[in-house]
Amino acid sequence: MLYPLILAGGVGTRLWPMSRASLPKQFIDLLPGQGSLFQATLDRLQGLADCAAPTIVCNADHRFLVAEQLRLAGKEDARILLEPCGRNTAPAIAIAALAIRDVDPDATLLVLPADHLIADTDSFLEAVSVASHLSVENYLVTFGIVPDVPETGYGYIKRGEELPDCPGFRVDRFVEKPDAGTAKSYLDAGDFYWNSGMFLFRADRYLKELETHAGDIYDCCLQAHHNISKGDDFLAIPEKEFAACRSDSIDYAVMEKTSEAAIVPLDAGWSDLGSWEALWQAQKQDEAGNIISGDVLTESVTDCYISAKTRLVAVLGLKDTVIVESGDAVLVADKSRSQDVKRLADVLAAQNRKEIEHPPLVRRPWGTFESLGAGDGYQVKHIVVNPGAAISLQRHQHRSEHWTVIRGQALIHCDGKEFALDINESTFIPQGSKHRLSNRGADPVEIVEVQVGSYLGEDDIERFEDLYGR
Repeated sequence: MLYPLILAGGVGTRLWPMSRASLPKQFIDLLPGQGSLFQATLDRLQGLADCAAPTIVCNADHRFLVAEQLRLAGKEDARILLEPCGRNTAPAIAIAALAIRDVDPDATLLVLPADHLIADTDSFLEAVSVASHLSVENYLVTFGIVPDVPETGYGYIKRGEELPDCPGFRVDRFVEKPDAGTAKSYLDAGDFYWNSGMFLFRADRYLKELETHAGDIYDCCLQAHHNISKGDDFLAIPEKEFAACRSDSIDYAVMEKTSEAAIVPLDAGWSDLGSWEALWQAQKQDEAGNIISGDVLTESVTDCYISAKTRLVAVLGLKDTVIVESGDAVLVADKSRSQDVKRLADVLAAQNRKEIEHPPLVRRPWGTFESLGAGDGYQVKHIVVNPGAAISLQRHQHRSEHWTVIRGQALIHCDGKEFALDINESTFIPQGSKHRLSNRGADPVEIVEVQVGSYLGEDDIERFEDLYGR
């Protein structure tokens, strides 16, 4: 049986400021009307025969995002593997392969990143069918994207000899991202493909090759697998054992070393949407070559990507430019340099800027909150609690809070007392008090929260009870 394995652990820094550490690009609706890339990856599985429920590998901090998107896609039977820390693709696939092999010793894995765009699903399914036949012969198959431009942002794979009785080839070699001249020579040669990061192979075969070529990774993953924790709807990889594992990609750890690597060409309108320019290319531009969303005013603007989330953005006399306004940050970049946005994200991370971690609207398993304004010693938030949900029973050491209900009926717990608040009613939560906000109704509860204190960070929370196991 074929077991889809979806790798959803990336942080998507190349699409900052829309993508953040707490909300990576695979969970964002980047293309109008198409849902998130993660949901599109799930939808792509519909045409596969003899296909099991998917297994998702994701960051532990994203488990509620993944669970909600699985629910929306009708895939609530999926298995979720939580990584306590990122260790690249070779360990992630190994942990999943071990877990799936426990269920089915003969399992075949279809490894798919969660953040790719594939326009032609039929061609993708046909390529998977070819790869499935090769996996029976113990090949470890990668999918090579047929290039149409001399792209310098992708790694390449050179094909070797043609395999008998199928449109596949042995892998000759993997090559790093080339300069422009080298990329042009690869395109002209006709036997190089973009490295898609998608694979198909038997679980036991991959584990054997990993043990042979990267035994230290195999040993760490095996130990972590032995100590995995099983929750109601997820498997938690133990941090101590997994953190000890060397970080490495499947390409370096296995595919470049094995003698059984094969490549199946794929021409299906693929993109990893790894830059703002790629996102611009993936959509239909207007008559001036622009992609525009939100409240945007332009004059003499061509071939630009402009997105406004919360306010008017006026643009005059620009060409080949990316402008992304996200409420708390604005990116302006030469479109041809959009691959370098990650450099800015790295600087923000080094400075511990909150803009790299969370978007203005922060999702929690119980609902959302958004900062409406802040100053010296105060912060104002809009909080939404979903029906049947509740924040944790908690207290703060450095701030007090004032809550005013603007929609629904809220149930308040404060220092052992419970009472309901209706629209336009308020309460005061003293500093150091144990408190909880709950929604017992059928409609969302919305409040405006005014925080006052010497420190207003999200880490000033001491939890006593939590419905979500945090």
